[in-house]
Amino acid sequence: MDSTANLIPSNPIKIAVLAMGGQGGGVLADWIVDMAEHAGWWAQTTSVPGVAQRTGATIYYLEIVPAEDIARAGHGPTLALMPTPGDVDLIVAAELMEAGRAMQRGLVTPDRSVLISSSHRSYAIDEKTAPGNGIADPNKVIEVARDAAKRFICFDLQATAEKAGSVISASLFGAIAGSKALPFTRDEFEATIRRAGVGVEASLRAFSLGLDGAANAPASAPSIDLTHPEPDVPMAASNKRVQALLDRVHTGFAAQARPMLVAGLRRLIDYQDLAYAHEYLEHMATIHQLDAQYGGETADWALTRSAARYVAVAMSYDDVIRVADLKTRGARFARVGQEAGVKEGQQLYIVDFMHPRLEEICGTLPTKMGRWLENAPLGKFIERRLVRGKRLQSGKLLGFLSLYCMAGMRRWRRGTLRHQSEAASLAQWLALVARIAPRDYALAVEVVECRRLVKGYSDTHVRGGGKYRTLIQTAEAMLGRPDAAQAVRELRATALAEVQCAPLERQAAEKLHPPSAARTA
Repeated sequence: MDSTANLIPSNPIKIAVLAMGGQGGGVLADWIVDMAEHAGWWAQTTSVPGVAQRTGATIYYLEIVPAEDIARAGHGPTLALMPTPGDVDLIVAAELMEAGRAMQRGLVTPDRSVLISSSHRSYAIDEKTAPGNGIADPNKVIEVARDAAKRFICFDLQATAEKAGSVISASLFGAIAGSKALPFTRDEFEATIRRAGVGVEASLRAFSLGLDGAANAPASAPSIDLTHPEPDVPMAASNKRVQALLDRVHTGFAAQARPMLVAGLRRLIDYQDLAYAHEYLEHMATIHQLDAQYGGETADWALTRSAARYVAVAMSYDDVIRVADLKTRGARFARVGQEAGVKEGQQLYIVDFMHPRLEEICGTLPTKMGRWLENAPLGKFIERRLVRGKRLQSGKLLGFLSLYCMAGMRRWRRGTLRHQSEAASLAQWLALVARIAPRDYALAVEVVECRRLVKGYSDTHVRGGGKYRTLIQTAEAMLGRPDAAQAVRELRATALAEVQCAPLERQAAEKLHPPSAARTA
């Protein structure tokens, strides 16, 4: 394909930039306008604000007209204020799902449009709050875009910008230059960045990387690898106690389960301590022995592989202590500062909205004290004070110290009411798996997978926990039926689709007590 002939000649050239808040979509639009005007073109930009579930998503719409066309007409042009479906030459998406939105709106057409998109994801709230893995498949967008656009350029422009120490607007600007979708030279693009006068050197580096990436992009955008296996490599091998745990993984467990077991160890050492990670391996040794007896190699160690993931997740439940720990880490302040574009000499202040329920407060107390507070008049008083939530300035000393002290309570976590509750739930779950595996191995694997429903904290944890309990009760009641594993799998899919608990319970009842032929008649 001739990369210099990407656009059908049109008057004016029409461009849509789709970006979320903080991605510099407005900066990118201003750069294009500035470049066009300095080249003697007429240019206009407007923004059409929208509301996305991540941050505000905005369409910046531009139309540019060559000066000679204006001279021939003898008067200034009348330019549109928003894009029209099927009538856009260049679409630039700062995130992959924004490219999907552009196609949904009909902005991308195979006979006309060049589509440039970053392949990275900024997850929607629905994806983050869905039970288990709610992340949408990005390859579906890529597959559609290959056919929907005249030319589709897609690679990780966010990583490209970060590599250069800049922001994605600069790498997107470079990708536009590399695509040759606009009739301007590289010198004109770079001169535009220099005129802006802000972060020039870093922006030029990102621009250059984006240009090279687009110029060398394959004719068909590649799919994204979604497997991302956890590498089976040692961690902190200089620590003898850590190395002892790793040695146990490598000598005592099937090779198929080792990568996930190593990931589980990392998670639990970070969450609590080495002793807690050792406790995890004790649970897994029991599961592995059970698997060897009833499934093992013939079942590709499915029970051990699933349990390696979900036992680690169950043991690293989200509590107030964990939330405080994550909010006070230096990496978090560095990440937020980078996202906010904090410059040298500027201070970053973060305001966290905290809305703990009484259950979270009681969960951080010693077991007896927590149970007393749950039913005491003082507990009701505290609950009323928490209705509206609290704003905590974690970027200031007092707010940070409050969270830091809360995070430090993890050394006493094992004595809290929440831990006792979670440990009891874990023990019941593993005991159920041990009872089911000798009679129905496939059903035991499905019971392990049901733990996928439990995630988050507060109301999210309560909703997922209710669905999880419904499913494992159904699984236990169906033990002995040949279709039990398939039925539980279908019910889990229903729950993961965010169906409310009441419909799930009805479907579970129907699986347990299907209507007879006489009743149906």
